[in-house]
Formats: sequence, C-alpha cells, structure tokens
Amino acid sequence: MDTQLQELTQTETAKPGTSIQIFAPATVANVVCGFDVLGFAVNAPGDEVVMRVTDKPGISISKITGDNGRLPMDPAKNTVSVSVRHYLESIGRTDLGLDIELHKKMPIGSGLGSSSASTVAGLFAAKTLLDDQRDVAQLLPFAMKGEEMACGHGHADNVAPALMGGFVLIRSYEPLDVVRLPHPKDLWCAIVFPDVDVPTREARQIIRNKINMKDAVTQWGNVAGLVSGLFMNDIGLIGRSMKDVLVEPVRSMLIPGFYQMREQAMELGAVSFGISGSGPSVFAFTRDEQTAHNITHKLQQYLTGMKINSNAYVSTINDAGPRVI
Repeated sequence: MDTQLQELTQTETAKPGTSIQIFAPATVANVVCGFDVLGFAVNAPGDEVVMRVTDKPGISISKITGDNGRLPMDPAKNTVSVSVRHYLESIGRTDLGLDIELHKKMPIGSGLGSSSASTVAGLFAAKTLLDDQRDVAQLLPFAMKGEEMACGHGHADNVAPALMGGFVLIRSYEPLDVVRLPHPKDLWCAIVFPDVDVPTREARQIIRNKINMKDAVTQWGNVAGLVSGLFMNDIGLIGRSMKDVLVEPVRSMLIPGFYQMREQAMELGAVSFGISGSGPSVFAFTRDEQTAHNITHKLQQYLTGMKINSNAYVSTINDAGPRVI
C-alpha cells in the first residue's frame, strides 16, 4: 500500500455518528456522435445520498426514496453500495461501517445517467467522510463497477462527467484515459424526458456489431469536429458535427416522434438535437436560455398531443460535478 493510502487508513475522520449529504448531477452521454466516449454533466436533475458512519463494520442501506420500489435494498445488489464497497476495499477500510440513504430525484431509465448519479453521490460521500484528498478522478474505476451492475457494461460516459463535472472524453478504456474538455460558456442544453420505457440493456443490444468503412469515416469526422468545436468555442461547428450514422438510426425507433421533435427543435433555433444516452430523453444545444425553454415547451406540447407525459430541464453545462448539500 502506498504512503497516501496508508495515511488514509489511519485517519481519525469518519467517526460513528458523522454524516454527510451529497448531490450528484444527471449527465448526457454519447452527445450524438460520441458513443461511449463523450458525455457532459448538467445542473438538474440529479440524485442525493445521505451517508452516516456507524459502529458496525460493513455497508447497509436504510432508505431509498423516489424509486417506486424498483431499486434493491440489498447492499450486495445496489450500484451505490457495491461501488462504495470496492472503494473501501481498495484503501483498506473494510472496518468502516456506513449506512446509506438514497434519494432519487431524477427518473430511472431516462437516459440521463440515473444509476451514475446515485453511484457518484455515494462514492463522493465516502471519499469526503474519509477526508481522502486524492483527485475525484481516482474514483472512476469504482463508479464503473456500478455501471457494469446497472446495465451489463462498465462504460464511463455517464459516470466520468458526473464525477468530474463538465464535458468529458474517454480516449481509451484499456488503459482508462479520461480527458476533461473545454466548452463554450454560453452553450445551453434543453432536455425532454418522454415517459416511455427504453431499458439501457435492450437499447445496447439492438446496436449493430459491424459497420461499413464509409459510416466509420463519417463518424470519426463528426467526433473530431465536435471536439474541435469545443476547443475553438465554435458553436456552429459543434452543431454541424453532432450527427450520428451508427447508433441514432436504430435507437430513434424506440422514441415516439423522435424525428418530428428534432424538426421542431431545429426550427426553433436549436444548434443540434439528439438522443441522451440510450434514451428516451432527447436534448438540444442552444445559444441562449430562452431558446432552450421555447424548445422544451414545444416538445412537451407535442408529446402531450401523443398522450405521453414528460419532464423537461434547461441547464448550462455543470462544471462542478458532485457537491456537499
């Protein structure tokens, strides 16, 4: 064990009775053309975790709210507790007792990184209670363990921006290499979540395993253009680059009225439009807040006409990531 971890195991923080409450943000993964490699955090919605230090070693879950009974209370089967357990094992603190309250403040299965927000909130709570001064990026492998449990694949395009804040590129998974990207400060995001069921596992299974070279070249150009636009503060280039010829044509079939919503958003001044993660949430980038609100209002009206309930959120890109509340 290195010196930093050894010092951490000897800390006098995290005494029984100590508690903390953490918020972690929702995220938009893929960002249209960057399947599994791009994502960004938003200011709302998000999830909250209350974590308390107990006398009894081990992790327990005493309460989950906002999930309609869908999430397991068993700490061996919940993404938050499993990720925290891996973290504690890595720093030699399996002697620690932690009780978790999970408060779901965002919809499950929304395509907005619901499991990621919960997992990141739990890991950040444990790190803070232990006064672990290492960079939050060190928690990423443990957060990916939670994603693996949630959807069968330990991707990082939700957990990385939720944990690190901002706009994130996963350059490589083996070895893990994550880069935080700059972005225009006046870039706004309009999100609409239609209340339809698109399970993440199923949404991944319908993606093609083989693609032709022409489509690959198109996708590479768009990813490079999007990253260049972020660095150059060129919102026009960002918009032109956010086109997907690989995943969106398949996943869009699971979202009622997707192309009609895209047409309406673009007519109202959206810079770009696409699916958030595996869906069914959709999002648009805009140059100002009012346009974002106009888009969410119009799309919700359209969905209501289809007898589909929806939630809407308007936000800039959240550079802070998780925070103590």
